[in-house]
Amino acid sequence: MNEDKLKNNDSIQKNTLSIFQIAVMTTICVASLRTLPPMAEEGRASILMYIIPAILFLIPTSLVSAEFATTYKGGIYVWIREAFGNRMGFVAIWLQWIQNVVWYPVQLAFVAAALAFTINRGDLSNSGLFTAVVIIVVYWFSTFLAFKGGNLFAKVSSIGGMIGVLIPGAILIILGLLWIAQGQPISESYLQSSYIPKITGISSLVLIVSNVLSYAGMEMNAVHAGQMENPKKDFTKAIALAFILILCVFVFPTLAIAIAIPADKLGMANGIMVAFQEFFEKLNISWMSNVMSGAMFFGAISSVVTWVAGPSKGLLDAGKTGLLPPILQKVNKNNVQVNILVFQGIIVTILAMIYVLFPDVSDVFIALIGMAAALYVIMYMLMFAAIIVLRKKEPSIERGYKVPAVNIVSGIGFISCALAFVMSFIPTTSEAAIPRNMYPIVVAIVVFLLGIPPFIFYMFKKPSWDMRTAQEKEEKPIH
Repeated sequence: MNEDKLKNNDSIQKNTLSIFQIAVMTTICVASLRTLPPMAEEGRASILMYIIPAILFLIPTSLVSAEFATTYKGGIYVWIREAFGNRMGFVAIWLQWIQNVVWYPVQLAFVAAALAFTINRGDLSNSGLFTAVVIIVVYWFSTFLAFKGGNLFAKVSSIGGMIGVLIPGAILIILGLLWIAQGQPISESYLQSSYIPKITGISSLVLIVSNVLSYAGMEMNAVHAGQMENPKKDFTKAIALAFILILCVFVFPTLAIAIAIPADKLGMANGIMVAFQEFFEKLNISWMSNVMSGAMFFGAISSVVTWVAGPSKGLLDAGKTGLLPPILQKVNKNNVQVNILVFQGIIVTILAMIYVLFPDVSDVFIALIGMAAALYVIMYMLMFAAIIVLRKKEPSIERGYKVPAVNIVSGIGFISCALAFVMSFIPTTSEAAIPRNMYPIVVAIVVFLLGIPPFIFYMFKKPSWDMRTAQEKEEKPIH
């Protein structure tokens, strides 16, 4: 009997996630080096421009997601459905899925830039045709890998995150310190910058507010909160540690870039590679820039491979309740949602062609981020509202973790997202790929076209679309 208990305890220990593990997983999920160069242009002000959105968005998202994840089975679809009904639950999971579809070309543009520098063809990072070809090839390769199912994605995510995010981020910090120690000239833009962000116009305000989306994705990792030994205490500590790690990945490498690299050399998609190139040329080890580009290339690809199948699986789970036509519920022998993956691949291919139509890759990069942000923050607003509704609607449910001062925390998150939503309709540069006067109209059209399908599916749904088994229909989402 005692031996059995010991075995059970050993099993529990193996399946239990530590504070440090959750913190690192969260850091890898949220932090991305591709966003550093445009922030580096702000110099010292970038510190507050990272910290303020982290407080207003990262912390509320983390805490609210933790309560949901330790109280209800399932993801965002179940959370919103329990508060606002099946239709809005479907809208929420659709928005999470479709914003990822829009995000893929953005992330893969970074992959293209990293590949160009890895092969000593940095000029190709500004080629729309090259970028589009890389996006299409890498995305469909990732999709075909997803068809095989299994846990390949879980295996590559942590390795890719370490190689492509944490290690290059640490090296950037070291390079910045070496730059100062060697007495290299400090960038004029950094010396002239202030610790207080300058609000010189609507575009600068947009950059500050929209930076909340730099911390998006926290709700994905909150599902692991229930695997901690004491979620009520340990998850809060993990979030505190992740908060510090994420800020370290964002703030210090950004300052290193700002100190050494002139702002006019930093493009949106290829800026981080240019920064490494400048650093290593000064140290007479220019070949290391190829190594770093290769590392970021691998890391960025691993993030795409990891996420290709994830959100679409949530969409399939919702669709099986009768919200998607049978053709989109089709799975292969590995139980992978093949038709949804093909459908999202077609959308990604169409979006990739924008890079051919608009040769300035950086401007297209900004436009796509704006479109994705507008979709994503709607989902977050629903999530922040849902936690308040469910606290009143189902007060007696046992919660593995409970958000302190939930009305204040959720209110701050909701207002931050609402501001980010408004700002996503305003271009952040004076020379956008889309004319400034047309930009909000184009974003509104894209948001409408990509956001309206769940309402159409819901309007025309039929009883025959419900593909669940009798047992699945009886299952309840509450723990």
